[in-house]
Amino acid sequence: MSMSVSPSARNTAALIGVCLASLMFGLEISSIPVILPTLETALPANFKDLQWIMNAYTIACTTVLMATGTFADRYGRKRVFITTTIAFGVTSLMCGLAQSASVLIAARFLQGLAGGAMLTCSIAIISHQYQDEHERGRAFTAWGVISGIGLGFGPIIGSMIAAVSSWHWVFLVHVPLTVLALVPSVIGIRESRDPHAKRLDGWGIVTLTIAVFGLTYVITQGTDLGRTTAIGLAAVAFGSFVAFVLVERNTAQPMFDFSVFRIRKFSGAIIGCIGMNFCYWPFMIYLPIYFEGGLGLDSRAVGFLLLAYTIPFLILPPFADYLLRRHGARIVIPLGMAIMGTGFLAMRLGSGFEQANWLTVLPGALLAGIGLGLTNTSVTNTTTGAVPSNRAGMASGIDISARLISLAINIAVMGLILLEAIQWSLPGTLVAALDGQQLRALASTIATGNFGSLQQTYPVLSLQDPSGAAVHTALVKGFGWVMLYGGIGAWILAAISFLIFGSEGATAKSGLACAIDAAE
Repeated sequence: MSMSVSPSARNTAALIGVCLASLMFGLEISSIPVILPTLETALPANFKDLQWIMNAYTIACTTVLMATGTFADRYGRKRVFITTTIAFGVTSLMCGLAQSASVLIAARFLQGLAGGAMLTCSIAIISHQYQDEHERGRAFTAWGVISGIGLGFGPIIGSMIAAVSSWHWVFLVHVPLTVLALVPSVIGIRESRDPHAKRLDGWGIVTLTIAVFGLTYVITQGTDLGRTTAIGLAAVAFGSFVAFVLVERNTAQPMFDFSVFRIRKFSGAIIGCIGMNFCYWPFMIYLPIYFEGGLGLDSRAVGFLLLAYTIPFLILPPFADYLLRRHGARIVIPLGMAIMGTGFLAMRLGSGFEQANWLTVLPGALLAGIGLGLTNTSVTNTTTGAVPSNRAGMASGIDISARLISLAINIAVMGLILLEAIQWSLPGTLVAALDGQQLRALASTIATGNFGSLQQTYPVLSLQDPSGAAVHTALVKGFGWVMLYGGIGAWILAAISFLIFGSEGATAKSGLACAIDAAE
């Protein structure tokens, strides 16, 4: 005797499954930064290793995003989602068993391949499973709340797991969570395909991956490569991006359909995707270092402060959905980015006080989180809702690509700004006592926030900075420049997004034109 499952129950089960997958994806982003100082000594890992432990994941995500949209549209979103969720659990196991920085970086790359594909399918599944606009809005709100739990509580969960067991379990926890996500997903998700699905765009994948990886590698490793090599790699990255644009514009079945950018709502929302990952999320990687090295806090206090940084993201999605329905994306998305930028500028102001402490930076951290809470689900709902439902895979792929490409690049850019600003802020007498290579190595060590062995590694500090005040000041000033970069960048992107959205009439007209093109 077979038992039928009502459409409403299936939708609920499907939503639970994809939300659990997004919970894992969020935990994997926000719980890892708090264990980076532990990984520095446990593996061991230097500052650039720590950057790559994070960036291997994000770059890998960008590698598969557009391919996943095509695969999911062609072979079935449910099938691809189930497969990639299983792969995420397996690669999380590999990360948890890693015994060296190089092995962990490689495992993180594989985990990123699975995670990026899993998240892309999650968004496309919600968009297709809920055809009614209001129900889809509520589903994305629930998705945003659950994602927010992973992202918001990830820091405190990561620090607690590391405290009671070991850093390995910050990765291994995803193995049982994978099983929990698979059960409702198998029951509830309805298989869906695009009857006009495109073939896999291999050249597009290759050129985009080379462009993103090349640019990130040059930014991260540039000082060690030499000017000629760095310029050459930058030229290869730029050439690959140009080739990607040409391939996508001239192929019969592109994975990256540039015609959707004629929809003002879509393009304005994509700027919001970039804005969040221009300042907020890449800075999450470095915040534990600032809290520990700059403010002298212990790991438990760092976890709670990171929770304060992310908690507004958890509680604001319902309010953001209300504002989106009442005032439209043209107001909500630029407003969210502007608030994020204001939060970063407030953090910079608070960090510059002579007696700076967690209270002086907390208001800015909360403001940044409020801005993110207004922006995140609003841009997702807008990008997927601005295109026909049979193009949901492609739209979600572009959405997540914009997020993770900008995240990967800005993790590297913020690290570069931090290192350069630390070098500029060191006393002239100390700079004169070290050669260029020693100075870069010292700046990299300071950037990790680990001052314990500095004077043993660099004996000149015992003479030039016996109290460690100059080193500490250099770290704080370095972070001030990073905060300024994030704040100004978010404000500029907010203005660009507002201009792209344009008037409501122009937005509606552009959407109608693209719908006609799609029908033809």
